[in-house]
Amino acid sequence: MATSPSFSFVLFCILFHFVCLTSLASVSSLPFSLRKQASILVSLKQDFEAANSSLSTWDMSSYLSLCTWYGIQCDHNNRSVVSLDISNLNASGSLSPSITGLFTLVNVSLQGNGFSGDFPADIHKLAQLRFLNISNNMFSGNLSWEFSQLKELEVLDAYDNNFNGSLPEGVTKLLKLKHLNFGGNYFSGKIPPSYGNMGQLNFLSLAGNDLSGFIPSELGNLTNLTYLYLGYFNQFDGGIPLHFGNLNNLVHLDLAKCGLEGSIPAELGNLYKLDTLFLQTNQLSGSIPPQLGNLSSLKFLDLSINELTGDIPNEFSGLHELILLNLFINRFHGEIPQFIAELPKLEVLKLWQNNFTGEIPSKLGQNGRLTELDLSTNKLTGLVPKSLCLGKMLKILILLKNFLFGSLPDGLGQCYTLQRVRLGQNYLTGPLPHGFLYLPELSLVELQNNYLSGEVPQKTNSTSSKLEQLNLSNNNFSGSLPTSIANFPNLQYLLLSGNRLSGEIPPDIGRLKSIVKFDISINNFSGSIPPEIGNCVLLTYLDLSQNQLSGPIPVQVVKVHILNYLNVSWNHLNQSLPKELGAMKGLTSADFSHNNFSGSIPEEGQFSVFNSTSFVGNPQLCGYEFKPCNLSSTGVMESQEKSAKPGVPGQFKFLFAMTLLGCSLLFATLAIIKSRKARRHSNSWKLTTFQKLEYGSEDIIGCIKESNVIGRGGSGVVYRGTMPNGEEVAVKKLLGINNGSSHDNGFSAEIKTLGRIRHRYIVRLLAFCSNRETNLLVYDYMPNGSLGEVLHGKRGEFLKWDTRLKIATEAAKGLCYLHHDCSPLIIHRDVKSNNILLNSDFEAHVADFGLAKFMQDTGTSECMSSIAGSYGYIAPEYAYTLKVDEKSDVYSFGVVLLELITGRRPVGDFDEEGLDIVQWTKMQTNWNKEMVMKILDERLHHIPLYEAKQVFFVAMLCVHEHSVERPTMREVVEMLAQAK
Repeated sequence: MATSPSFSFVLFCILFHFVCLTSLASVSSLPFSLRKQASILVSLKQDFEAANSSLSTWDMSSYLSLCTWYGIQCDHNNRSVVSLDISNLNASGSLSPSITGLFTLVNVSLQGNGFSGDFPADIHKLAQLRFLNISNNMFSGNLSWEFSQLKELEVLDAYDNNFNGSLPEGVTKLLKLKHLNFGGNYFSGKIPPSYGNMGQLNFLSLAGNDLSGFIPSELGNLTNLTYLYLGYFNQFDGGIPLHFGNLNNLVHLDLAKCGLEGSIPAELGNLYKLDTLFLQTNQLSGSIPPQLGNLSSLKFLDLSINELTGDIPNEFSGLHELILLNLFINRFHGEIPQFIAELPKLEVLKLWQNNFTGEIPSKLGQNGRLTELDLSTNKLTGLVPKSLCLGKMLKILILLKNFLFGSLPDGLGQCYTLQRVRLGQNYLTGPLPHGFLYLPELSLVELQNNYLSGEVPQKTNSTSSKLEQLNLSNNNFSGSLPTSIANFPNLQYLLLSGNRLSGEIPPDIGRLKSIVKFDISINNFSGSIPPEIGNCVLLTYLDLSQNQLSGPIPVQVVKVHILNYLNVSWNHLNQSLPKELGAMKGLTSADFSHNNFSGSIPEEGQFSVFNSTSFVGNPQLCGYEFKPCNLSSTGVMESQEKSAKPGVPGQFKFLFAMTLLGCSLLFATLAIIKSRKARRHSNSWKLTTFQKLEYGSEDIIGCIKESNVIGRGGSGVVYRGTMPNGEEVAVKKLLGINNGSSHDNGFSAEIKTLGRIRHRYIVRLLAFCSNRETNLLVYDYMPNGSLGEVLHGKRGEFLKWDTRLKIATEAAKGLCYLHHDCSPLIIHRDVKSNNILLNSDFEAHVADFGLAKFMQDTGTSECMSSIAGSYGYIAPEYAYTLKVDEKSDVYSFGVVLLELITGRRPVGDFDEEGLDIVQWTKMQTNWNKEMVMKILDERLHHIPLYEAKQVFFVAMLCVHEHSVERPTMREVVEMLAQAK
């Protein structure tokens, strides 16, 4: 049936009207949807802090262009937000739960910011989410999400946050999850065996947490894994699961620094796709399984810092892709196989601190790729290979502490990439390669303790250099010091002692503006000391001793305001000592002995610090306590000489003799009277002052009362006193020492020596007050008491890490001065936390140094704890040698370091009876500094882990069982400085 025109027209109008209404409705709803999403984003932004200007586009005034805002992507069909990426904006603040209102989100990336607080627990409302990256933030709390609703999630990256508690097992329900990274958090407890059910995973990282227990063998079921990280600060029991041999798709396996024990499973040889195997810093033992030679794709192999033994397997000859091989700090032995030199891609080879013998492979470096080589501290012999820098890529060359001989290869002089060279303590001979010292990238050269000879090369052009440290000491170098030494503007250490160098010290030395330590002792340098040395304003150590230098000490030396050590002994220097040296407050050690100095020794300033031995061997020098300047041919001697001359009448001789006799009788009578008076007043006090004091002995004696006692120890009782001028002092009454005998075994002289010591980190001795029965030492008062009292008392929680590290460094500097720079050198003999005193700013000051020795010299038996040290601090060798030396002090200081790290006392703070802090620490950490977290004082929070590990490493060295292996206090100071 045909449709009439009128009906068609009506139908068209109806349809047209419907379409128009529908379109209008759609248009009117669009702005509402964009506005809602924009308002959510703007509300998120309000909780952000310190975000950069990139988010300035997030503004409601431009909500219609929402899909062009920074970090936003929309679905072009319905214009809904599907991606939020604001990574690496340096933003902070919190993340509002309102983010879940953007329910169409598929991708969320917040990595690389500083967001903190709890992550929104209802994140499960984003049911379409496939990618979530919140790494490198500071989110905290437990991950108690309803993971089961995030069914589409493929990537979950929460690396480097502050999440804690147990690892969430809910992630095992995410059937599409391929990438899971919970590394760098504070998760604790065991790894759930259910993690082995996520067979779809290809990336799993749980590294850098506080996990413990055994690594579940179920992880061996994750056969799709390509990357597996479980190390770094986790402390697992047992060893590497054998089932890991099933992970045949694995490319990267990192199990470093997580306390693993036992042997390396041979099953790891089945991982044919593996290119990286990191097992360093564990307690793995046994030999390397030869099956690892099957890993033909392996590029990086690190087995360092374990307890592995045996040889390098011959099967490693097939590792043609190997770039890095680290086996240092183990117990390997045998020869380094020749095939190591034939590995075509090898760039880094570090085998130091093992027991390798034989020669270095002669073709090492022939592949032209070698960049780092460290074979130090082994028993290697033979020559240094000529091909090491064949490819002109070598940067690090360290072969020290071996038995290498012969000349250095000439090719090293053209190795322009070299940065660090350490070849000391070998038997190398011959000259330095031409151009070697002037290589453009070279910053460190150590060639000390060899038999190298020839001249120190001169450089003809003025090419600049990066050299910072040059040590050529104890060799056979001869000739003069080249003027081109000035081409080293960055040089900080120039050590040339123990050679045969001669000629004058070049004035160009003054151009070394960065020099800190300059030592040319034990050579044949002649001429005068160049005044230009005063331009070296950063110099702290200057040793010119045992040369043939003449002339005066140039007064320009005083321009070096921070000079701490000056030694010009055993030369031919003359004229008077510059009195200006006394104004150098930092100069705490100086030796002018065995020269031709004349005149009087200045009495002011630092000259009062130096011991008389600093001036011996100068016949024409007088003053100080060395030799009185008024000893001349005057007085009685002069009169006697005149009486003996011809022409003097006899009656005058007779009169002179009678006068002399009368004087003798008078002096004898006076001596008898004085002796009787002394006996009647045996309790009179004698005050010896080492500073200008505004009080006397009566004021000091008035402090000795029970109400003033602030400390008691094996060597005496300490009292606090306030002098009439308001100055607070500490008065120590020594026990077991008296002056009742006709002589005091040098005690008074020793006390005077201590009184002259001036060092910032040593308690200043102000005076010595004594009578025939009592000895009192007067010190600066330290308001915060001893380190032991503060650390182990109620105030210990206020000693934050920075303060503890500062105290350790300052105390070490004080002991270093006693051991190395004081004259005479002093062994403390009772280093302990109670003998490290703290002033009002918690600055450390070493106290009671020398007292143990004085007590021992007097033969008393009451103070054995002070003589041998205190229980818990005593070095093990004392038990069988009954002797203490400077290394005994180092051991005791190591115990103090452990106190600062752990917060525990040396003894008595451990469950097992008789256990001390050294034994306990070893049991907890097995001397592995990576395990320092296990022993850290619980009162310490958020400390720099690198610093804690470095201080613990120093402590380990200090308490080494064999004293010869312990560092010197000077080395301790340097290592503690590296902690910062």
